[in-house]
Amino acid sequence: MKLKVVIREAEEGGFWAEVPAIPGCAAQGDTFEDLLSNIYEAVEGCMSIENQEIPLSGTDRLIEIAV
Repeated sequence: MKLKVVIREAEEGGFWAEVPAIPGCAAQGDTFEDLLSNIYEAVEGCMSIENQEIPLSGTDRLIEIAV
């Protein structure tokens, strides 16, 4: 799977990034290398739904797909 990541320079120094395809998924880092590591971790966390309660009604179904 490939995701686009928008990377910006932070006014106070360092970098910050967001993943437009995953609302609320963002990370920051003092160096580009830190940012890259942190954005991978953020995407993994944002995409993980394990151990989360997902409210379903009687007709809803929850499936898992590989992308």
